[in-house]
Order: sequence, then structure tokens, then C-alpha cells
Amino acid sequence: MKRNEVILVALMALLNFTHILDFMIMMPLGNILMPKWNLTTSEFSIIVSSYSLAAFVSSFFAIFFADKFDRKKLLLFGYSGFLIGTFACAFAFGTYSMILARTFTGLFGGLISAQILSIIADVIPYERRGRAMGLLMGGFALASVIGVPFGLFLANKYDWHYPFLVVATFGVLLLPFLFRFVPNVKSHLANPIKLKERISNFYAIFSNQVQITALLFSFLLVTGHFIIVPLINPYLVYNVGVPQQYTPLIYLVGGICSLISAQIIGKLADSYGKRTVFVWAAIVSIVFVVLITNMPHWQLFIVLGVFGFWFSSATGRTVPGQAMITQAVTSQTRGSFMSLNSCVQSLGTGFASLMSGWITYSDAKFSIHNYNYLGYISISLILLCILLSYQLERKLSFLDGLIFYCNDQ
Repeated sequence: MKRNEVILVALMALLNFTHILDFMIMMPLGNILMPKWNLTTSEFSIIVSSYSLAAFVSSFFAIFFADKFDRKKLLLFGYSGFLIGTFACAFAFGTYSMILARTFTGLFGGLISAQILSIIADVIPYERRGRAMGLLMGGFALASVIGVPFGLFLANKYDWHYPFLVVATFGVLLLPFLFRFVPNVKSHLANPIKLKERISNFYAIFSNQVQITALLFSFLLVTGHFIIVPLINPYLVYNVGVPQQYTPLIYLVGGICSLISAQIIGKLADSYGKRTVFVWAAIVSIVFVVLITNMPHWQLFIVLGVFGFWFSSATGRTVPGQAMITQAVTSQTRGSFMSLNSCVQSLGTGFASLMSGWITYSDAKFSIHNYNYLGYISISLILLCILLSYQLERKLSFLDGLIFYCNDQ
């Protein structure tokens, strides 16, 4: 990758770090907030899903206006509102105030992911995009390696408010660098599309088999992963018997493994094919989904090992999967499509969070029951993703050949 591309992706990864950390830190706080506010698994899942469902709404409406603006300006607008909402979460005083704060944060956060992916897709050629996605996923890994363990340490030592304050403060410090080094991305404005045509393009997405397959693939990919995520921390503490003070180690080890594997997987995906790498990673991840959702009272080092491999294999699905999705659309309408993709992912995350609360229940000691059912659903969705990946690659190959033929003519 070129120097300016590395700087851009690094900044996007740091932005992604705060964006994802804000979402991720809410879930590990379950074992603190559930007894503090006397929450059931269903009530806690509503708090978690409120962000994602609000992001679904904003990213849906962004479909119709995302391509009307410089992608950089829209990204900074969404990020600024997101930071305000994160500050508000730190001062929530109960269930309803937290739901309100998470909803506000999600409305702006829903604008972020699509713009990050669109900027990278517009600036970095496809042949180097696997490495770019690997670096971008480093933001997710950093959130696990540094953010979540440090956030849980603050929550355990002081109070649950502190992680949100730290995330928002870091984001404010990052803003000047985003203004300075992220380029204006407005080549798509050379031939602006009117609102009526945007609505037609939206309906056209659902008549395009490649894009429909990509969106379904994206939805199942996210849902299959997040359905077991929201209740992991309460499950480890109240079912597996992991002491609360050691829960940051789970995310530390998993994040380190994810950070390393993201870079390796990105290079492998560019060298051996996105779909091939995705399928192998998905198959491996199924083994660890079974282990996690049926975990007995194991020693801490065994738990850490299982989560390390699970984080790595989950990253191995996401990196090539996202690269395949970005190729399903041309630059001219990429902003709208990626907004719809972000919308679909937010819906999948919110739906997965709600489903995890509906299927499970907690007893008087806050032990989680029926958690293994979530694992079986996750495995089913991963297998569906494997089948869809073959269809998606076949359709992308046909599309690339058609574009090459048209350009040659």
C-alpha cells in the first residue's frame, strides 16, 4: 500500500476503534448493570439493541442522501454527533435514560460505517483492498486488545461511567487529525444523481441479484456473529465461574489474536482469494462457537485459549467477507449501497441482540439459561453464509467479466 493509503486506513482504523469500542463496551458491562439496575436478559438486550436499531434508521435514510455529499464531511458530521451521544451515555442514571442516550448515539453512529467503507473503496484499488480491510479490522482488534480490557478495568475499579468518558475524550482528540489527513472524497459528485433517481436506484438494488446476495450475506454474517456476543460476559461470570476481575483478560487475549490474524487474513485473501479464505475461517469458527456456548467450569487458561481462537476465526470471516461485499457495486452508487449495507448490518446486530434476550433467561443468581441455543443458531447462520459466499463469488466473477468486456469495447 502507498504511504497516503496507509495513513488514511490507519486513521479510519482509529476512528473505527472508538466507534466499535462504544458499541462493544456496552455488552461486557452486562454483569455490572444487570445486578445494579436489576435487569433481566431481555431488558439488557433492549439497551444493547437500541444503538443498533437507531443506527438502522439513520443508515436507511442515508441511502437517499449519502451520495449527495462529500464523504469526508458526512463522516465528520456523523462522528461529531456520535461523540456527543457517547458523553451522554456516561451520565445515564437508569434503564430509560440509557436507552435514550444509546438511541441518540446510534442515530449518528449509523452514518459512520458506510462512509468509512465507501472512502476506502473509492480511494484504494480492489487489488489492495484486502490489506486495507485487514488494517481497518485492526480498529476492531484494538478495541478488544486495549479498549475493552481498559474499559472493564475502569468499570471494575471505579464505576461503569468511566469507559464512555474515555471513549468520547479519545474521539475528540482524534477529530483534528481526521480534518487534516482524510482527503475529500467527492468524485461521485461529478455526475450528481437526483432524488427521484436515487429512489429508483434503491429499488434497482433489489432487482440486482449480485447486490441482493451481498446484502443477505452481510446480514447473516453479522447476525450469526452477534447473537452470542451480548451475553458473553454475564455467561462467563455467572455460569462458567470466571472471576469478574479477570474478564478483561478475555478481551485482551482475543483482541491480540484478532489483531494479528486480521493482517495475516488480509494478505491471504488477496493472494488466495477472498471466498476461499472466508470458507476456511468460517468452518474453523464453528468449532469454537460450540465450545463457547457449551462451556463448563474450565480453568482460566483454557477459556482464554478458546476465546483467542474464536476471535481469530471470527476476524477471518469478516475481513474477506467485507472485501467481497464492497465489490458488489460500482463507485457511482457505492455510498448509497454501503449505507444500505450498514443499515442491514445494524438491523442484523439489533435483531441478534434482541433474539439473544428473548431466547435466554436469567435466574435469581443471574446465571444465563438456554445460551447453548444461541450457539446452534449461530452455526446455522454461518453455514448459510458459506453457501452464499459461493453464489456471491460466482456472480461477482460474471460482473467483473461483463465490466471488462464493456470497457474493452
